[in-house]
Amino acid sequence: MPTTPRKARLLLQAGKAQIVNRTPFTIRLLYGTRGYSQPIITLGIDAGYATVGFSAVSEQEELVGGELKLLGGMSERLAERAMYRSGRRRHTRHRQPRFDNRRRPVGWLAPSIQHKLGSHLRLIERLCAVLPISRIVIEVASFDIQRLKDPTIEGPEYQQGEQAGFWNLREYTRSVHRDGHTCQSPQCPNRAKEKVLQVHHLGYWRGDGSDRPANLITLCTRCHTPENHQPGGFLWGWQPPLNSFRPETFMTLVRWRLVEAVGAKATYGYVTKGRRIELGLAKSHANDAFVIAGGSTQRRAAPLLLEQIRRNRRALETFYDAKYIDIRTGEVVKAQGLNNGRRTRNRNLNGENLRRYRGQKVAKGRRSIRRRRSPYQPGDLVRYEGQVYRVQGMGGYGRNLKLAERPKEVKATLVSPVRWRKGICQQVR
Repeated sequence: MPTTPRKARLLLQAGKAQIVNRTPFTIRLLYGTRGYSQPIITLGIDAGYATVGFSAVSEQEELVGGELKLLGGMSERLAERAMYRSGRRRHTRHRQPRFDNRRRPVGWLAPSIQHKLGSHLRLIERLCAVLPISRIVIEVASFDIQRLKDPTIEGPEYQQGEQAGFWNLREYTRSVHRDGHTCQSPQCPNRAKEKVLQVHHLGYWRGDGSDRPANLITLCTRCHTPENHQPGGFLWGWQPPLNSFRPETFMTLVRWRLVEAVGAKATYGYVTKGRRIELGLAKSHANDAFVIAGGSTQRRAAPLLLEQIRRNRRALETFYDAKYIDIRTGEVVKAQGLNNGRRTRNRNLNGENLRRYRGQKVAKGRRSIRRRRSPYQPGDLVRYEGQVYRVQGMGGYGRNLKLAERPKEVKATLVSPVRWRKGICQQVR
């Protein structure tokens, strides 16, 4: 239960307590106590796709409250892993086909959705491990996005929505309802009467190659070119406003699983919103969780801002493209930006051959393979010469560390860890 920092410090110095967790800072008494009873504590969870609000409230005060920013980009990393796996299998043709022996168990969820659900459960387990929580209330989605379209939908049909089938998705993206069978580039130079249209992945520049509708847009072959995909091209970082139902779809899939997994009571968004307006609280995930837990006039705690950090980068290989001097501008560009313009084999959609503009070769293309794993990752806090620094990267095959605000690398053996930035940890401001 909450105590003062001074009392916790005295207990630790006297050897009567030990540190259990640092986020939030938690100690455990090493001696028995009598005559004390724990109050009834209610945990409120504002479940979400990107951010989770949490608040543990008793009758007198809010014991802990804050927000957890979930790890993003899981779908993109899974798509990249599938690409590498399929590439390896294409080069091992002697292997027996294995696509017919896949069986999905009852209740299977897509890996990206399962990761979001698991993150919610880990947060609840961590809070229940440090507080005697007797009641959990979880806010589910305000509406069912797919039931609005089909009131009879149920069970596995929830995973057969707008994205079920490539051709259905392709026609949806290019249809009158979305892009009107026209190129969506604001400055399209194509003046042909019948433009050849293609589907473009908006998030390719950040590694997002998923086929969800909000990541696809229609472009013609004059705009959908390799040079426009490079840094400086209009497709790099281009993100026109499109509707996305990913958060709603997530809540539709896992809301009741989350409630059943922890034995919680369900509430709805409109109830939370009305109560929050009555209390005069600003819109935030932490305030919503406080209202969900039944908070009203209790003394509030300082919000605890958490974030979920990727534990390890599993890619062992990185490709670096060759670089040339563009004789037209004198700038250093990648080899892919000065390509031969070839697009397809069966149709004449080739563009201009830009290889003749390649000047002096500045850097060779290479493949970098990671040979060992370093104990430190970017974002970790370490102590060096009595000061705390943030790790920016590694060098010398993991033997050296690049520290923020230091021009030179230091040996990894000369630093000591202060805080690991892995898993669920506190945000650094």
